[in-house]
Amino acid sequence: MKDAKAKMSQAVDFAREEFAAIRTGRAHPGMFNKITADYYGAQTPLQQLATFQAPEARMMLITPFDKSSVNAIEKAIRESDLGVNPSNDGNSIRVVLPELTEERRKEYVKVAKTKAEEARVSIRGARRTAKEALDKLVKNKEAGEDEIARVEKQLDAVTKEHTEKVDEALKAKEAELLEV
Repeated sequence: MKDAKAKMSQAVDFAREEFAAIRTGRAHPGMFNKITADYYGAQTPLQQLATFQAPEARMMLITPFDKSSVNAIEKAIRESDLGVNPSNDGNSIRVVLPELTEERRKEYVKVAKTKAEEARVSIRGARRTAKEALDKLVKNKEAGEDEIARVEKQLDAVTKEHTEKVDEALKAKEAELLEV
């Protein structure tokens, strides 16, 4: 039961992280979580290479710790799926986010729904694994059927609770994306 709860919580956390990476009309450092840059031959996450500041709602200022990595970071952002064109002044990189079109917003909502479904599938997988373990206990006569039925009800309640958390996060992200 504890293992199933932990896996379900991880699925909810994963969904929230994925939602944070989906671009809305505002700039935030979470947009750059999945981007890596070639730093001395190794793919390194941008969070380890620079600091992020949002001086304006639709602008991100990225200041690398090592000035020699400016071009690599700029290239990584340009080639990412963010759809932005960064510019650098030799010391820092400016990323200006264009206004999202309605079509692009709807596209991002679809992406968010896909990520939510992946999280739900993961939650159901954790439930299935726990249920199989419970069935094995009954089969080996290590626990009574009444006790297992009670635990299965708890498992269903936990599953429902975590699925609702994913749905709430999706609803919040959808509202954020469709807000003009």
